[in-house]
Amino acid sequence: MKTPYIIVFVTVPDRKTANKIKNIVLENKIAACVSVTGGVSSFYWWKGKIGRAKEYLLVMKTVKAKFSDLEKRVKKVHPYEVPEIIAADISAGSKDYLDWIKKYACGK
Repeated sequence: MKTPYIIVFVTVPDRKTANKIKNIVLENKIAACVSVTGGVSSFYWWKGKIGRAKEYLLVMKTVKAKFSDLEKRVKKVHPYEVPEIIAADISAGSKDYLDWIKKYACGK
């Protein structure tokens, strides 16, 4: 079953950036929920070398129609040159929970 719902993952370098992005997407009703986890160890290729960083991970629940706005607003305040902004479809979920996402991310 295809749904219009997505989960968006964004990593950030610190709690301050996590809170700033969380507030922007919630206050502007771009996402219904943002979960913030700390102490994520990231390992990655950057400019020809393997790097590592301690980061925070934001997990945002929203709808596909809001992704473009979410991406634009995150990029505006994100300190990374190439921030991780990845969306994955929610193929199924509790009807009550999906209705709740719809209510707060779409205003319906």
